[in-house]
Amino acid sequence: MGKKPPVTPAIRALRAAKVPYEIFEYPYVERGGTSASSKALGVSEYQVIKTLVFEDEQGNPWMILMHGDHSVSSGALAKAAGTKSMKPARPDKAEKWTGYQVGGTSPFGTRRPIPLMVEESILSLEKVWVNGGKRGFLLQLHPNVFLTVLKAQSVMVGVC
Repeated sequence: MGKKPPVTPAIRALRAAKVPYEIFEYPYVERGGTSASSKALGVSEYQVIKTLVFEDEQGNPWMILMHGDHSVSSGALAKAAGTKSMKPARPDKAEKWTGYQVGGTSPFGTRRPIPLMVEESILSLEKVWVNGGKRGFLLQLHPNVFLTVLKAQSVMVGVC
C-alpha cells in the first residue's frame, strides 16, 4: 500500500468547504516551477496554476493565481488592487503570511486572510491543478472554487 497523502491546511479548508478535488503527488524539482510539475503530471502548463504572493507599497500581502506559463504584470496588478505599486514578496515574508513554504504555497488554508485575485482566463478552464500546501503536491479541482470558496477577484493581469 502507498503512503497516505499529507493533510495540509489546504486539504482541511477544502474538506470544510465540501469542495471536490483529486490529489496528485510528484517528485518536487527545486526551482522547477510549473514546468516541472506539468511535465510530471502530463498536463499543459497553462492548466497548472501558480499561487504568487505580492506586496503593495504599504507592505500588505496580496495573492494572485496565474497560469503556469504566464507572468504577472506588477503594474496591472497594482491597478486592479487599487494600490500604487506591487512587487513580489520576499520568500520569508510570503512564508510568514501564508504559513506555506515557497514552492508549496496554496491559496487555501493560509495562515491569515490575504486578498486574492485570479486571472480571468483561468475561470474558463474545465479543471486546473493548484498547489495543495506542500512541495510536490497538487490538487485538481474546478476553478470556480476560487470565486465561491476564496472570494477571489477576477482580473486580467497576465503576460504571455
